[in-house]
Amino acid sequence: MSEEFAELKIKDKTYNLPIKKASIGPDVIDVTKLYSQTGYFTYDPGFMSTASCTSAITYIDGDNGVLRHRGYDIKDLADNKNFLEVSYLLLHGDLPNKAEYKDFSTKIADHALVNEQTRNIFGAFRHSAHPMAVILSVVGSLSAFYNDTFDMNSVEGREVAALRMIAKMPTIAAMTYKYSLGQAFVYPLDELSFTENFLHMMFASPSRKYTVNPVLVKALDKIFILHADHEQNASTSTVRTSGSSGPNPFATVSAGIASLWGPSHGGANEAVIKMLEEIGSIENIPNCIKRAKDKNDSFRLMGFGHRVYKNYDPRAAVLRDTCREVLEELGQLKGNPMLDIALELEKIALHDDYFIERKLYPNVDFYSGIIYKAMGIPPAMFTVLFAVARTAGWISQWKEMWEDPEFKITRPRQLYTGHVKREL
Repeated sequence: MSEEFAELKIKDKTYNLPIKKASIGPDVIDVTKLYSQTGYFTYDPGFMSTASCTSAITYIDGDNGVLRHRGYDIKDLADNKNFLEVSYLLLHGDLPNKAEYKDFSTKIADHALVNEQTRNIFGAFRHSAHPMAVILSVVGSLSAFYNDTFDMNSVEGREVAALRMIAKMPTIAAMTYKYSLGQAFVYPLDELSFTENFLHMMFASPSRKYTVNPVLVKALDKIFILHADHEQNASTSTVRTSGSSGPNPFATVSAGIASLWGPSHGGANEAVIKMLEEIGSIENIPNCIKRAKDKNDSFRLMGFGHRVYKNYDPRAAVLRDTCREVLEELGQLKGNPMLDIALELEKIALHDDYFIERKLYPNVDFYSGIIYKAMGIPPAMFTVLFAVARTAGWISQWKEMWEDPEFKITRPRQLYTGHVKREL
C-alpha cells in the first residue's frame, strides 16, 4: 500500500505532507517537518484540529455519542466491570484475568497508605480552603516522599509510579474531606474494595464504623469508570505536556489536577448543584428556561449538552438509571426540593423542542452531581472525586507517552505579534 500525501502549496512551491492512518476516526496530516521544509508553523488555538500524540487508549466519536476504552464501549465496561479492572485495562491494554486482577488489586491495597508525615502538610491549610486547592498541593508534595525507586525509563519504575498514583489518590481525597470538617483521618482497610474503601475513609470515624451500602458502592464505581479517561482533553494534555520534561509523576498529576479545576472542565458538576441552588424551587424553572432560551441573556443552564458529544453523552445514558436507583435507595426520589428541580429540568430538556433541536441533553455532570449530593458529598468535593477517577487515565497516558518511540518533549510554537525591536 503506497503512502498517501496531502499537497500544500505556498506561493510557487508545492509540498507533500504524509497522511497517517488511524485505526478508526480521522486520519492526520503529518506536519512534523513543515517548519524545516517551509519555514512556516501551523496556527491552531486550543489545538482544535491538531493531534498532539499517538494513543491507543481511548476513542471518542462525538457525533455519534461513542466512547471506548481499548476498544470496549463505555456502557459495557460500566455495567460489567469495576473501576480497578478498567484501570488495569487503561494501563495495560487488556482486561485482567483472575490472577492478574488479584495481583493488581493487592498491589493497589498495599500502596493505599501515604507517608504519615503527610499529615503535617494538611496542617498548613485553612480548614475552609477549597478541597481542590488542598489536594493538588498535597499530591504535588508527595514528590518529596516517593522518589526513591522512581525511574521513568524502566518498566518497573513506571509500573510502581502508576500503582502509587491510583492507590493513594482516594486516600488523599478522603483526607482532604476530613480535614475540611476538622475530623480525624480514617485509614484504608485491606479487606474492602477500592470504592468501598473510599466511602469508608470518607464517612467512617475512629469512633464509628461506616456500613457500606452496595447500591452506593455500585453507583460511585460507575462514576469512577465513566470519568477514568476522556482522550486528549485539557487536563490529560497538561499531564502529557508537564510530564514530557521528566518530573516526578506526582508533580505531573498535580498539574493535571490544577487543569481539571474549574467549571469548564472537572468543576462542571459542582456548577450544576450551584445552579440548582440558585433556581431555588420548581416555580422558578419557567423563568430560568425562558432566560436560557434568550440569546441576549447571559444565563446558562449547567449540565446540558457537551462540547464533544453532539447527539448525546454516552456516560449520561449510563448514569441516568443509576441516579434514580441511588435516589430511591436513599428515599430521596420525592420530596427533596433540589432534586425535584433537577428532575423537572431533566424532563423539560428531554421533551422540549428547543432543547431537542439544539441537542441540549442532560450530560454526565448533571447526573453525577445529583448522585454526589444525594450521597452527602458536598459540592466542593465533586471535582476531587473526578480527580480520583481521572488519575487512572492520566497515569496511563503518561505511561503510554514514555513508551512511545516518537516521544519528544512538548514544545508548542507561537505566532508572535509583539514589538520587533525596541531601544532603551
